[in-house]
Amino acid sequence: MSVNSPQSTDKVQVCKLFVSIRPMSAIARPVLISRRVLLAAGLSARFLWSERAQAAAPARPLPAKPSLPLVVLDPGHGGKDPGAIGVSGTYEKHVALAAAQELQRQLTAGGRYRVELTRTRDVFVPLDQRVAFAQRHGAALFVSMHADALSDHAVRGASVYTLSDAASDKQTAALARRENAADRFGGPAFHDTPPEVSRILSSLVRQETRQGAARLAGRVVGEFGRDLKLIQNPSRHAGFMVLKAADIPSVLVEMGFMSNREDEAALRRPEHRAKVAGAMRRAVDAWFAVRPEKSAGLPQTQG
Repeated sequence: MSVNSPQSTDKVQVCKLFVSIRPMSAIARPVLISRRVLLAAGLSARFLWSERAQAAAPARPLPAKPSLPLVVLDPGHGGKDPGAIGVSGTYEKHVALAAAQELQRQLTAGGRYRVELTRTRDVFVPLDQRVAFAQRHGAALFVSMHADALSDHAVRGASVYTLSDAASDKQTAALARRENAADRFGGPAFHDTPPEVSRILSSLVRQETRQGAARLAGRVVGEFGRDLKLIQNPSRHAGFMVLKAADIPSVLVEMGFMSNREDEAALRRPEHRAKVAGAMRRAVDAWFAVRPEKSAGLPQTQG
């Protein structure tokens, strides 16, 4: 058959038509598949790019959680300084530490405060180091815990003391002298502070701090009065060295007098110390409740 014959021409046209149609139909299916694959690949690429972008971006810092306010408890005396010795031989240093540990337990149980002790065992700590400890740790409150002795063995009951240049009465002045004399156990290094420096330190105590201490003392006296015996005029003041932190409201609590047989016997009992600690815990709670700037971050409580 001739290539140029009509039949050959028709066959060529048919072949051309078949070729032009067949590839289109054959290509159509791969094109559809390719689009699906490309779509999936595009989504995967976008997801991977998003992950990489997030990984490359600097991590956004979480907002800092406000730290709980710190209450520093100061068990009086310790080590070679026994403090007052009770009528039956009880040492003040042991009673003070046991009561402070119980108060620490009660305060931390509520999860509202951090609580540190200036001493956690029977060791001697100079008065200025107790104050420095509270300042170094940024304490919101400082509570020094004692159970002193008096020449009059009939006097019994709890009392609370704040800092002042002048003593509120002769008994308190004598008490401050005895407490301040605790540093005689510290050796010559603690005998170099002249009276002028002590007066300057006392004068540096801010009025706001003194007002905060007075409010705390009032709270403690009020709570003590619910469960415990108080001495006459239980809120007093004098120049206690351990209360001289210029920026920390500080009180000294006399839980009772070791010179009185009833007070000494009570302070030896864990259940009585728990009662003392409970009254002080309520006082601390009440004090922070009206100090929003100091109680930032405290969990809300009901009742």
